[in-house]
Amino acid sequence: MNARSDPRRPTRVRSKRYATLFACIVVVFSRVAASYDAAPHIAHILCATLAVAFALPAVLGVGYTCFAALLVRGFFARSCAQPSSFPSVTLVKPLCGDEWNLEHNLTSFFEQDYPGPVQFLFGVHDPADVALKTVDMLRARYPKAQVDVVVDSRLYGPNRKIGNLVNMLEHAKYDVLCFADSDVTVERDYLLHVVGALQCPGVGLVTCVYRGLCAPGWWPGFAAAATNYHFLPGVVTGLALGRARPCFGQTIAMERAMLDRIGGLTQFAHHLAEDHAIGCAVRRTGATVSIPPFTVRHACVETRFTKLFAHELRWSRTIRSVDPLGHLGSALMHPLPFALLAVLMSEGAAWAWALAGIALVARLVLKWQSDRAVQQTHRGLWLLPMCDVLSFIIFIASFFSSRVEWRGFSFNVDGNGLLSPVHDE
Repeated sequence: MNARSDPRRPTRVRSKRYATLFACIVVVFSRVAASYDAAPHIAHILCATLAVAFALPAVLGVGYTCFAALLVRGFFARSCAQPSSFPSVTLVKPLCGDEWNLEHNLTSFFEQDYPGPVQFLFGVHDPADVALKTVDMLRARYPKAQVDVVVDSRLYGPNRKIGNLVNMLEHAKYDVLCFADSDVTVERDYLLHVVGALQCPGVGLVTCVYRGLCAPGWWPGFAAAATNYHFLPGVVTGLALGRARPCFGQTIAMERAMLDRIGGLTQFAHHLAEDHAIGCAVRRTGATVSIPPFTVRHACVETRFTKLFAHELRWSRTIRSVDPLGHLGSALMHPLPFALLAVLMSEGAAWAWALAGIALVARLVLKWQSDRAVQQTHRGLWLLPMCDVLSFIIFIASFFSSRVEWRGFSFNVDGNGLLSPVHDE
């Protein structure tokens, strides 16, 4: 075989080029190191360059933050669609363990101002699951409610939630299905808004944005701040720009015919972000995913830093796996950390401190607008800068691995968001 036909030749050529480039870099740095007088000058130029490099995304991030503040206000100023009829609804609630605020969360679904029939369908894998005690309490408190419980240990993949839902659907009585997580609290008009949105022309699925509801303690406040002032504005901005195509497991409502049309839920048993995959499947049918202008409240319960970091990192890596470009663009959601890096690299230059101050003010304005839009109390201002820095660290860490921890198990996530178990030796 001659050299021209050798399939390894391009690789060898590239290797030689990289080796030559590396050798040149080594020579340059060796000469700089040999000249002690030149080293400080080179270091100063390098730091100045990095300062400008960090200042650029900070400036863009300030612009993004101000834009997001306006969009959040406009998004929640819209009116929710009202239902033209009140079809029977099956509320599908997977349970697992005695979660914080579980009784209050579930009670909020029993106290809906919805005139149509509602079946409350709960499911667990383990007959000894302590969450069933809460269901028994609610059954006694609301004796007229249609309450059904499914205990079934069958699994169809590593996603245990999907296994629970598939088992429960065999017992769903009605054709309007509303899947809602157990750590969610809703207002009394929740079902009215969801059904109203589902009845709009062309809508195949309804999902909801959510905000954080803090458990007692220090760290849950960080998780809630990340949800309220990073996640929520990011979703609203992505929708306005046509970049976001979300679907959130906190609420997924659809008709049984649509569920059958996409092929059921079993196919999502190997997905980490099964909610995102369900939304994509519905959109492929030509139907739209509606996100009405109200929020549900999602419990933030990570009471230790390690749990908080692992949870937020899993979420960040999940987003990276399903939307790599959008995840990279979310760097603009961190203007304050970038500005602080510019301060550090510029050795405290006045312009860098001014940029950091502007970034902080922009973030506070976004917080104020977000709280006002969802009618939430203004508090925790002092927590926002620390939350921004922590969120930025998690954002950077999300690029270094595809491994996630989920309910005590380790998985790798591929480019399609599929889970594969990690077996540590």
